[in-house]
Amino acid sequence: RWFTHFYVVSVLWNGFLLICLFRAEFLGESLPSWIQDLHHALGRDSQSKDMGNEHFSALLVLLLLWLHSCRRLAECLWTSVFSSGVIHIVQYCFGLGYYIAVGSTVLCQVPTNVRNGKKLSVEICWYHITGVMMYIWASLHQHRCLAILANLRKSRSGKVVSLSHSVPFGDWFESVSCPHYFAELLIYVSMAITLGIHNVTWWCVVMYVLFNQALAAVLCHEFYQKNFSSYPKHRKAFIPLV
Repeated sequence: RWFTHFYVVSVLWNGFLLICLFRAEFLGESLPSWIQDLHHALGRDSQSKDMGNEHFSALLVLLLLWLHSCRRLAECLWTSVFSSGVIHIVQYCFGLGYYIAVGSTVLCQVPTNVRNGKKLSVEICWYHITGVMMYIWASLHQHRCLAILANLRKSRSGKVVSLSHSVPFGDWFESVSCPHYFAELLIYVSMAITLGIHNVTWWCVVMYVLFNQALAAVLCHEFYQKNFSSYPKHRKAFIPLV
């Protein structure tokens, strides 16, 4: 349940970055000086002009990241039913830092001319549409799967009756043990597409999410197999058919 703190931080921090970038994008204002100093320290000033449509792509991805955090926060507060499990303090601190760093990573993809306070035109490309559609599709399935998990601990009236683990069925659970983790990966892949596919930095973020979610999925899959003798044998741990 302390994962809720991650999304509170993400909503506030990434919402702030989104406002800053929006003002730079459409009002011609400069980003705060400390953000410019951060970009300079990361070597972003070496790029003197806009490469393609990166300015709008970054704005769109930051918006998707913020919306994702808002939805996950709402699910933590009103959908999910958490057990008495605990989180390691190191993982907790890392999680807080991650959601601050990931939004800053998006902002670092903004070309130099945005930081100089120049208004930029908006050009919607095919990869923006493809990425957003994939994002919506994956987000809907993730929500459905989280609702299925929560309903395992609720009565038909919606009252929590148990905190024990049960075998979930329905939606992507028919193919994998942890479809909500798989959907998380697809959401980050959709953001990589929205950035124009070629962005190496964001693909590094995707690789982190892949290994992080895969490890958690394998551990969960082994738990199901160990504790439920009738657990469906055709289910994979993380990615369908893999």
